[in-house]
Amino acid sequence: MPAALLSIHALYNDRQPAAAAGGVAYGVDLDLYAGETVCLSGQSGAGKTLLLRAIADLDPNHGEVLLEGVPRDRFSGPAWRRRVTFCAAESAWWGARVTDHFADAMREADEFALAAEVAGRAIAELSTGERQRLALWRALRVGPKVLLLDEPTAALDAAATRRIEATVRRYLAERGAAALWVSHDAGQIARIADRHLILGGGILTSAPASEAS
Repeated sequence: MPAALLSIHALYNDRQPAAAAGGVAYGVDLDLYAGETVCLSGQSGAGKTLLLRAIADLDPNHGEVLLEGVPRDRFSGPAWRRRVTFCAAESAWWGARVTDHFADAMREADEFALAAEVAGRAIAELSTGERQRLALWRALRVGPKVLLLDEPTAALDAAATRRIEATVRRYLAERGAAALWVSHDAGQIARIADRHLILGGGILTSAPASEAS
């Protein structure tokens, strides 16, 4: 068995309901390996987004996280998040126009099922799906080793979804990176997941065979 790319031990987000109430906050244990996609599902409110944010160190959290054997606290916050990058379901944008974020020509737009004309538009004029695709593109341009994807194709049609799946899988294979991908789409999970995990009660479990296939 190769060494884990990302190792998580007893991790929980302080914003989890049990933690906020001063009760028991179960910690998550997980290893991600280079080249793999691990899909994560669970009921609404189970804490999937909070887990991704804790891994990215965007919220107060407890536990141990290591990237290629190096503890997270050895990195500055920005340096960590360049390597372990969270892509929210609806990302924030600090510039009003697409060109504020993509100064160079949009040569790779087709890989993200985007029309080149998007470059000349304001962020506020874009559809939710267009913003999702741009956010993923922005994340990949940083060159992260681990992608934390919170339903990145939820607002996309079938064709665009397949394009994004192929782009991410190619990136993982070429860069030796890994993805933890939140999805509730059974078809998508069947297509892309090397493993399928379910979060419930603060604990990760493997999906039953009927759900994992």
